[in-house]
Amino acid sequence: MKSAKKDEAYRREQELAWIGDTILDLFARTWILQEKGAVCGETQRRMTSNQFLACLGNPTSVEAKIGRLYREEGMQAAFAWIEAELLPLFKKQEKKRG
Repeated sequence: MKSAKKDEAYRREQELAWIGDTILDLFARTWILQEKGAVCGETQRRMTSNQFLACLGNPTSVEAKIGRLYREEGMQAAFAWIEAELLPLFKKQEKKRG
């Protein structure tokens, strides 16, 4: 049986991931509009999918990292991390898609 401490850590990670998911979605939509000049739900879905996030580790943990950055350092820090850590990999995958 899980300890109360593990339950609390799990709950906290889930909460941060929930926030991180929203921050990532906002980043993706903003970036797509800047890059494509139009709405593209399919690109947004690929960029925020668990399948893509799994390239960097556990998707929940990746989203929680984003949520933690947002909570502790603000939107700019969260966006900067996404731009540095996720965007290069996403661009590489998109290039392979043709």
